[in-house]
Amino acid sequence: MTLAAESSAKLPAGLEPLQRSIVLVGLMGAGKSAIGRRLAARLGLSFVDADSEIERAAGQTIPEIFAAHGEAAFRDGERRVIARLLAEPMHVLATGGGAFMDAQTRALVRDRGISVWLRAELDVLVKRTARRSNRPLLNQGEPSEVLARLMEARGPVYATADVTVQSTDGPPETTVQRVIDELARFLAEHPERAVPVAAPGGTA
Repeated sequence: MTLAAESSAKLPAGLEPLQRSIVLVGLMGAGKSAIGRRLAARLGLSFVDADSEIERAAGQTIPEIFAAHGEAAFRDGERRVIARLLAEPMHVLATGGGAFMDAQTRALVRDRGISVWLRAELDVLVKRTARRSNRPLLNQGEPSEVLARLMEARGPVYATADVTVQSTDGPPETTVQRVIDELARFLAEHPERAVPVAAPGGTA
């Protein structure tokens, strides 16, 4: 997928200087895709789901990739796809739950994007993930126990994201507005982060 230069962006007050992609991170069920689509619509940006792009590139579904090649191969493909997407014009990018755990991906997101951790309570995650069956990691035991372990293991890394927003079971637009407000606050405190770091041998 190649994104066209975004000419229809309608960034609200506080986000006008932004030239970086907004990268949503967090556990499965946190609402990255649902909130990401609404956020992109509010800002007049394209929305990209990294998992969908990985499936497109591999010609397989994520459960099929896990089954045929294992998690390590999936993570390698995930890293390469996210790197390619972050070289595209500014957009809203929803990443898979494990993507931000990769140190190379975190470094790239810091250089090219602004990371937003959508944090949700365990009961919310369990309720949301029960609606879908294409979560390979949840097939490794009782979903609530798997999610609890993932929360404990990944929470400290997610907490290094630029912005943290609580994702609740309330109206999605409420969470979208929280994201916009927190992004504006972050840019006011770190104006230098509005523009991506130039890629090696190229320009931002």
